[in-house]
Amino acid sequence: MSSMTLPALTSENGLSRYLQEIWKFPILEKEEEYMFAYRLRDEGDVDAAHQLVTSHLRLVAKIAMGYRGYGLPVADLISEGNIGLMKAVKKFDPDKGFRLSTYAIWWIKASITEYVLKSWSMVKMGTVASQKKLFFSLRRMKNQLKIYDNGELSDEQAGMISEAVGATEEEVQHMNRRLHSRDLSLNAPLSQTEDGAAEFQDTLVDERPNPESLVGASEEMSVRSGMLERALAELPERERHILIERRLKDDPVTLEELGEQYGISRERIRQLEVRAFDKIQKLVRAEAMQASAA
Repeated sequence: MSSMTLPALTSENGLSRYLQEIWKFPILEKEEEYMFAYRLRDEGDVDAAHQLVTSHLRLVAKIAMGYRGYGLPVADLISEGNIGLMKAVKKFDPDKGFRLSTYAIWWIKASITEYVLKSWSMVKMGTVASQKKLFFSLRRMKNQLKIYDNGELSDEQAGMISEAVGATEEEVQHMNRRLHSRDLSLNAPLSQTEDGAAEFQDTLVDERPNPESLVGASEEMSVRSGMLERALAELPERERHILIERRLKDDPVTLEELGEQYGISRERIRQLEVRAFDKIQKLVRAEAMQASAA
């Protein structure tokens, strides 16, 4: 897999050409995708792996574009995402019934996220879950609060964001300054053309999945949601509530808030959350094994 030849992506200057090249690779139909996946899994067919990877390079580019605001070269983000894609292709099991794109998204994002954190050298922040969340959620939260300028946050704005992520106001302000010091504009020039300088936004393409992909992803999500709902129903009411508030909401409730609600310590809430999550994993895994054996 590591020796696979992909379109060259050596610098930001070559990004526009790279995006044009990967657009030439066709999107595989479901039957084609499974055929190549079986050939790779059962026969170790390198050509089949190449077909699976190249047909999803546009997906990697789209995901990588979502991380360009962290001031890192888009070419590097795409390269890291491609590594995650190749890992996904290697581990993909067509017998599970879902499309490769559904499975690969997690691997692509994980690879890019790890690269971003390492590149920012955030040793301290990388060890705290709330600060990781702040790092990757600050822009989204500012949009929700309708904070569109790039200046200093007011005390009130920093307070609302800090409460939502469980970080201090000082950490929020510090993160806001760091992000804006390295922002990369959508209007950053890529190359000169007859009509003028090409910009990042000119390379953005319509990556919306076709109807078949949407149906496949929807069916897979429905199956997983059903398993999760049945597993949640098996939990005691308090553990179920804590798990939902901490793991299944876009803006999780803090340990302190739940501790006050139940009249117990922050650490006890954390223990109940971990215990509930372990139970859920075991219940979902057991049902999945039963379904695959049926």
